[in-house]
This record gives sequence, structure tokens and C-alpha cells, in this order.
Amino acid sequence: MDASEPFSVDTVLAPVDGSEESAVAAEYAVAVADRYDASVHVLFVLGRGVVEGMNAGTVDEDDVAENSRRFLEDATALAEAYDVPVSTAVSHGFSPHRKTRHPGSVVLDAADTAGADFIVIPREPMTDPTAEVLEKAAEYVLSYASQPVLSV
Repeated sequence: MDASEPFSVDTVLAPVDGSEESAVAAEYAVAVADRYDASVHVLFVLGRGVVEGMNAGTVDEDDVAENSRRFLEDATALAEAYDVPVSTAVSHGFSPHRKTRHPGSVVLDAADTAGADFIVIPREPMTDPTAEVLEKAAEYVLSYASQPVLSV
């Protein structure tokens, strides 16, 4: 892109995981979408423990669905308050059968599928042992995304 060309954004991807940090990232994504008259796609990424727990039957799928639904409803309400078009999806961030499926690759695949040209992702220090799924994926997304990335 030439420096004289205006920067434009049509779709902002906001990967979330239910954490407070991802709620803040969703707010930033809506603000970017509002600024550029774009839409926002909120992707709820399920972490390894949740996916493995559901597969083992130790985590109730209905509880996971309810928690992700509530979080996505809050993100949708925020976007709608700013008249920002919003779409949502849920994805498993890990697969016991595909070693190449991890949160970072899920985010980048979703960005391609949604046609996102901007990504807002939560990030905390990698040394935090309680880090949520997307905090651990931020480095990967920052390294490999072809779109601009805002890490908050």
C-alpha cells in the first residue's frame, strides 16, 4: 500500500475466549470497526482444557455453550450500540487429531474465512501460568498474520 493511500478496514476479527482481556479486546475491535465504518466478527475460541474435557465427558457441553453464548451476546450488544454490523462464531482451538490446529492457526484461518483485514487480539505476558487460550496465541498471530494486528 502506498503511503498516500488511505487506510481502510472492512472487517475486524475479534478472537475471544471469555477472559476479561478478551472482553477488552472486543471493545477495541468494535471501536476500530466504528472508526472505519466496518463490521466486526467475534470468534469465541475454546481452549485445550475445555475441548479435552468435553471429549472426555468431564466438562458439560451445555455449560460451555451457555458461557460462550452469554459472552457473544455481550459483544453483540456492544457492537449494536455503536451500529457496527456483527457476526459471531465458536471454534475449537485444539484438536486431538490434527497437531497443526492450535489457537493461533484457528485465528488466522478464521481471519481468512471472514475476509478480515484487521485483527484485535488479547495479550498478556507469556510467563503468566494462568494465561487464557488467546493470550498464548497472540505471539503466533502477531508473527504470521498478513493483516494488521492490534494486541491489547
